[in-house]
Amino acid sequence: MNVEVTPLPGIGVRKDFALRSGRRVGVVTHRDGQIELIVSKSDDPDACLASLPLTADEAGALANLLGAPQLVAQLTEEHRELPGIQTRQLPIKPNAPFDGRTLGDTALRTRTGVSVVAVMRAGQVHPSPTPDFTFTAGDVLVAVGTSEGLENALKILKNG
Repeated sequence: MNVEVTPLPGIGVRKDFALRSGRRVGVVTHRDGQIELIVSKSDDPDACLASLPLTADEAGALANLLGAPQLVAQLTEEHRELPGIQTRQLPIKPNAPFDGRTLGDTALRTRTGVSVVAVMRAGQVHPSPTPDFTFTAGDVLVAVGTSEGLENALKILKNG
């Protein structure tokens, strides 16, 4: 999928891509930090059909919603031929025991055999987080392990 980057003089930068339908979907990042989700008209890819302003937190949440499932699907496909191995998203909820604490504090690998292979945060993928990686509410951990290990990891992240 080709993402086109278009400088918008005096405004910011537009990043978008074409859907199968011919419409374009993208984001305009304004010079002042404002972010807009945009959708083009079907008959004119340069004309905007809809624009939705997003805060940085909203943009990050949307990116996590879209990015984490895609990463999990890709890892699941790669592990398809490895019996007993699964990939799952594990959220860090607000006020959860590990909100503001490190991956090492969870001892997930030691306690469950599960490996955290990435953390999605505000639309950014943080691959192979180290034990000193500090979690923040809204993070989505991408973990690999057995179904039992993943269930136990989810319980640990929820309950401590």
